[in-house]
Amino acid sequence: MQEKFDSLIKFRDDHLSPHAIKSRDASERSKPEDRSRVRTEFQRDRDRIIHSNAFRRLKHKTQVFIAPTGDHYVTRMTHTLEVSQISRTIARALNLNEDLVEAIALGHDLGHTPFGHLGEEELNELHPEGYRHAEQSVRIVEYLEKNGEGLNLTWEVKHGMRSHSKPKGDIMGKTNDENLSLEAQIVRISDAIAYLNHDIGDAIRAGVLNELDLPQECRNVLGSRHSERIDTLVTDIITSSWAVTGQDSGSNIEITMSPQVSDASNQLRDFMFQNVYLPEGQTEVNKNSRQIVRFLYNRFVDNPDEIPIEYHIRNENPSRMATDYVSGMTDYFAIRLADQIEPGIVKDSKLWKI
Repeated sequence: MQEKFDSLIKFRDDHLSPHAIKSRDASERSKPEDRSRVRTEFQRDRDRIIHSNAFRRLKHKTQVFIAPTGDHYVTRMTHTLEVSQISRTIARALNLNEDLVEAIALGHDLGHTPFGHLGEEELNELHPEGYRHAEQSVRIVEYLEKNGEGLNLTWEVKHGMRSHSKPKGDIMGKTNDENLSLEAQIVRISDAIAYLNHDIGDAIRAGVLNELDLPQECRNVLGSRHSERIDTLVTDIITSSWAVTGQDSGSNIEITMSPQVSDASNQLRDFMFQNVYLPEGQTEVNKNSRQIVRFLYNRFVDNPDEIPIEYHIRNENPSRMATDYVSGMTDYFAIRLADQIEPGIVKDSKLWKI
């Protein structure tokens, strides 16, 4: 049976693009393990991520709108699932390794803080080493999950997780990392496609925008509805990146967009920053959320004995332990813990609805 499965993996690998990462070439894990009899190494990584505590907590972590009134707003988990779906569609069309793409996508946001990017900005200012959720995602799977044992993932998955974030500016956010796989490049751009479009949907639900507020040029190029925009973006990436399939003589072996679609996407992203992301960050509920993160961090730096024992395993300094503990909290847990320690610190009544 094992020989049959090994031959099937070889068959699948041999029929991938010559530029794809092959499952049989997955790097050895930090802690050596016998290979699975029925799963590729990247499938095993995917399964470990899905069964992790950090992944489960994503369902109670905010995306953009904190304490929204409604059941259909995006959470960090639904965002992650959308990134996975978009990534897999692109990878399959381009004949790249779908298992690797899925594992990177499902793990890419494990390190996000409570209260979305506001929490990340607070911890970045507070922690002496700064805070970047992509790096924290890797720290979680290496050191924090399973009571300090980690998930023992492959290098390819961890590298893609660490490299998924893009600076503000060009939506493509091209990297100078020559070792970044095409599969990891897919997750980088799929992350932007997902959040840009579902954040528009959430802004419309919140009454902040309506579809007609979006720039006319963007609607002309990308479409006027959620499904149209995603279809346009995904199709354009597949078409523009076709050389990665190895089926033609193209020399541009990277995941990319056409100039017209890229320009429209950047214009739409700029519009969202000016009309949604920046204004939303100044609301009273968001200011109170920042205060809660700051309070919890300072509390545990000053009282490291109150940090759960599993964060003491590596004998790290209080700031590192406090950062690990607070960043892993859900919105719900952070609110109630802060109020338990300091009654009255949760000033905005909307936060109690989480």
